[in-house]
Amino acid sequence: MTDFINALTQDNLSYLLQGLGITVAVSLLSIIISLILGSVVGIVMFEKIPYFSSLVGTLNNIVRNLPLLLIIFFSYFALPQIGIRLPVFWSTVVAMSFFEAAMLSEIIRGGLDAIDKGQFEGARSTGLSNRQTMTHIILPQAYKKMIPPLISQLISLVKDTSLASGVVLADLTFRGQVVYAQNSHFIVPVLIFMTFCYFIVNYLLSLLAKHLDRLLA
Repeated sequence: MTDFINALTQDNLSYLLQGLGITVAVSLLSIIISLILGSVVGIVMFEKIPYFSSLVGTLNNIVRNLPLLLIIFFSYFALPQIGIRLPVFWSTVVAMSFFEAAMLSEIIRGGLDAIDKGQFEGARSTGLSNRQTMTHIILPQAYKKMIPPLISQLISLVKDTSLASGVVLADLTFRGQVVYAQNSHFIVPVLIFMTFCYFIVNYLLSLLAKHLDRLLA
């Protein structure tokens, strides 16, 4: 039988919510970093800089085709072997950021490709430099088109944080496992609570996407 009362005590709920806080913190930091890195990589690939863009694109494809869990393991277990030691929280952020940046860069490159070439020519004919054209004319239009796929990918990022329980990051998934390991009757209540928490976070992200889409339409 399931045991909701003893599974979701005040102490257990507090413990689980602290894990949710870690999940949200990892997600927010990874979102910010991956958006910055992904934008840079996407622009580099779009600009088709001789040799450099091809090299960046090749490395990006390698990262995109690796399992995220492998990248998390590499960040946590392999980096210390070359002298880079990070706490589990930051090694997770690094792994998530690099993986998501690789995924987002393809969305950003595709968004830039969708902009009419006349926009580039028109901006440059007014005397704007390539950097000014990209910053003030092209990127604002491209990001408007990219909001739905970007948010969809970022929602996947939030869900993928659960993989970090494999390196003992004390996030919501890991703490849930700790709680229901106490008693097999706790499994269903804890999983339901975890499901609710992930749903709320991702649902809020989807609402944000719809709001930004209407705002920028």
